[in-house]
Amino acid sequence: MSESPYLDELITLILQLKDKKAAKDVLSNLLTPQELEEIARRVQIFKLLKKGIPQRLIAEQLNVSIGTISRGSRELQYGKPGINRLLS
Repeated sequence: MSESPYLDELITLILQLKDKKAAKDVLSNLLTPQELEEIARRVQIFKLLKKGIPQRLIAEQLNVSIGTISRGSRELQYGKPGINRLLS
């Protein structure tokens, strides 16, 4: 993903949030309920993969495709370190 000044500004604004409710409110303003749910589910995929849970079991538990789980696995292995840092 290429960096844009808009993304940089968004990140700066999000970092200014002081509490969970403020973060939830802002995310609810920016994203649809479905988008929020997809992002939350993606975080759960990363967490379960880091725990060593088999991909098929994750797919069944979260009702997502194996392809979605595989993409998450590739991100953990080869992507930027952000999600690994967040979940450590």
